[in-house]
Amino acid sequence: MSEAQQSATPSDTVHVRYEHAGPLATITLDRPEARNAYSDEMCEQLVEALDRADHDDAIRCVILTGAGKSFHAGGDIKAMRERSGMFAGDPAQLRARYVRGIQAVPRRIAEFGKPLIAAINGAAIGAGLDLACMCDIRIARAGAQLGSTFVQVGLVPGDGGAYFLTRVVGFARALELMLTGRVINAEQALAIGLVHEVVPADQLLDIATERAQAIAKHPAMAVQLTKRAAYRSYHADMATALELAASYQGIVQNMEDHQRALAPKP
Repeated sequence: MSEAQQSATPSDTVHVRYEHAGPLATITLDRPEARNAYSDEMCEQLVEALDRADHDDAIRCVILTGAGKSFHAGGDIKAMRERSGMFAGDPAQLRARYVRGIQAVPRRIAEFGKPLIAAINGAAIGAGLDLACMCDIRIARAGAQLGSTFVQVGLVPGDGGAYFLTRVVGFARALELMLTGRVINAEQALAIGLVHEVVPADQLLDIATERAQAIAKHPAMAVQLTKRAAYRSYHADMATALELAASYQGIVQNMEDHQRALAPKP
């Protein structure tokens, strides 16, 4: 039987759970009473969980999901109304809070070396949609709601959503979603390439685990350098991309994993 382990935290407030089983880790946003909306603690604990998975050589793929009926509701509306937590302060203080707090998440994910799968178990709204877009693969349960809804509450995508959404669905489609703030369902999201797969709700984590295992069975360095090559090449000219590919190939062709993969199968 595979081992599962929950992360410990020095704080009594646990808003992110970390579990691992074999080569897979699962990170769960755990504020179901607030539809898994961001808190200062969640931002900090999410970065810590990503650090933990990235630094553990036994982990080859990570699933990110939410507790309860929502994936991630984005900003906490109650905190917005009260101008508390990450929504407190004058313009300069708010800017600093964003840089140190919520924006630490996209910065960490941008450097995350292992494949990251979003298992979208319910609503992914505002910063919740942005977080899903930061992941490499998105699998949604049937009927899940997704939307870049910042304009509905008079805000902009402060966590980098304007960067991530345009790269997932294209500039024109992303701009329309951001300007209208409309919410679409998982099936509509699949049609525009916002998610890769839509599955029955009771099969979501099983299917996400299957996809993660299909990745984890391959040589770890080849998978991680393929991911890195894809992201680096997306922003590079062809000459730079080819040079990067040659360098990465030189590394993996001299690894034992490569030789084992070439060995005749019994």
